[in-house]
Amino acid sequence: MDWQRSLRGRLAARRVPKKSEQELKDEEMELFTKYYMEWKGGRKSSNTSYMNIPRFYYRLPAEDEVLLQKLREESRAVFLQRKSRELLDNEELQNLWFLLDKHQTSPMIGEEAMINYENFLKVGEKAGPKCKQFFTAKIFAKLLHNDPYGRISIMQFFNYVMRKVWLHQTRIGLSLYDVAGQGYLRESDLENYILELIPTLPQLDGLEKSFYSFYVCTAVRKFFFFLDPLRTGKIKIQDILACSFLDDLLELRDEELSKESQETNWFSAPSALRVYGQYLNLDKDHNGMLSKEELSRYGTGTLTNIFLDRVFQECLTYDGEMDYKTYLDFVLALENRKEPAALQYIFKLLDIENKGYLNVFSLNYFFRAIQEQMKIHGQEPVSFQDVKDEIFDMVKPKDPYKISLQDLINSSQGDTVTSILIDLNGFWTYENREVLVASDNDNTADVDDT
Repeated sequence: MDWQRSLRGRLAARRVPKKSEQELKDEEMELFTKYYMEWKGGRKSSNTSYMNIPRFYYRLPAEDEVLLQKLREESRAVFLQRKSRELLDNEELQNLWFLLDKHQTSPMIGEEAMINYENFLKVGEKAGPKCKQFFTAKIFAKLLHNDPYGRISIMQFFNYVMRKVWLHQTRIGLSLYDVAGQGYLRESDLENYILELIPTLPQLDGLEKSFYSFYVCTAVRKFFFFLDPLRTGKIKIQDILACSFLDDLLELRDEELSKESQETNWFSAPSALRVYGQYLNLDKDHNGMLSKEELSRYGTGTLTNIFLDRVFQECLTYDGEMDYKTYLDFVLALENRKEPAALQYIFKLLDIENKGYLNVFSLNYFFRAIQEQMKIHGQEPVSFQDVKDEIFDMVKPKDPYKISLQDLINSSQGDTVTSILIDLNGFWTYENREVLVASDNDNTADVDDT
């Protein structure tokens, strides 16, 4: 029939050609993208608070991204230069002192000039924009003591400004050696800083250049021994600024530094030469390393063999011998036994079972060596029970049967306890403390009589 053929023809003409699999996938992706963008746009219009969250993570460039690393280094250098220009220079500090002196408020206290809050603000207006941060009510109140007129000392305020400027200058100087740009210095970074600092310290003028590497090693070890207790190999710049070590190091700029100050300053030339000289004297076979037998002559030569065994078991050694860097840690621990970092070092050696505490067994293990040394020297050995009771009475641990590192630190008797357990001379000093005190008093009385 004609109408049937006509209908079939029209249907065939309308039939859509079958789409390929790729075309179907493309169409599906197009629809997905369309609906997703509509949904995302809807969310954006309803809640835009996420736009106010600042970016807080910036990926560090990888080692092979040389251009990005250079860009980062340059941008840090520019940033530090800008920060440096924001600090007061010598001329501006002199001008500040002139303004403070001009606006002092009478009467003076002895020879000390004072300034009230009204004049303090006037100086702040005249001193310039760089000084604005120092002329606040908070800083004035911080320096205000018991003056009946509500004034502060001009000298104290000026010293405060000088200290702040110095801290910022030093932070910028240290940051220049922060290769990673993460706010900390690695051992090599701090070594470079101190090495370049040596020519600026008059008290180190007499050092031979051949000794520089040993001096730098000696100086750096103190920073890392006390400021890196977890031995991560890096120290926060903030921690370096907060401790007194940098002050001690920069004290060597004083050309008239007294002999006594030099002897007590770890960073002075006499101190560094003393420590290195002791190391050389102990090194009898001149191989640059110390064996256990050589180290046994350290100090008064009365450290027990058991303690020295533990030193060589726990500390880094090379074929059973100690290098200069490990020796420095040893010296810093024994010369600063009151400090938490030193107690941590010694406690690790005393904790033979790695339990995190000392029990009666641990104390007896070390004290037996003291008793043996007493016999060798012809002395009557002291009962361990008596010593054990005295140690627990001194420390007063939270657990009556265990002494933790924190117990030792909290007791303020850590240096005495450790000396009793590792050093015959230390035990003898403790045992005869009353006789020694009486002898000192007699000597003092004799001096007064003369």
